Amino acid sequence: MTGETNISALIKEMNPILNEGEYVFCTVRDAGKIGHKEILGQFKEKEGTTLILERTKADELHLNYDYVASWITLMVHSSLEAVGLTSAFSTALAQNNISCNVVAGYYHDHIFVGKRDAKKAVEVLKKLSKNQFKAY
Repeated sequence: MTGETNISALIKEMNPILNEGEYVFCTVRDAGKIGHKEILGQFKEKEGTTLILERTKADELHLNYDYVASWITLMVHSSLEAVGLTSAFSTALAQNNISCNVVAGYYHDHIFVGKRDAKKAVEVLKKLSKNQFKAY
């Protein structure tokens, strides 16, 4: 099942959902020492493996982190080949002084924003969805 590629449909149907909890980005040399079920996301870099974990799990494992985030899922099934969705929502968030870290899954885009910005970010995304940019 392929995802949506039409930018107007993607923005209109984003339906951002704020997931419960607090999430952190950590880096480790050996991710194999951490249970697979504990890891929300990971990416291997030359300096180490970046992990996205629930904050409570990172604390239990005594992992260092600097950034506490909220996790927003865009419920539209976006294609990995879609053009412009990340640009549209990251621009809208940036215009509201909200930084975002994006992870693209097979079905959905996931946005991590600072915990203090979570509710405002959802509002911005919902507004974007209702009032699509005329360029799209």
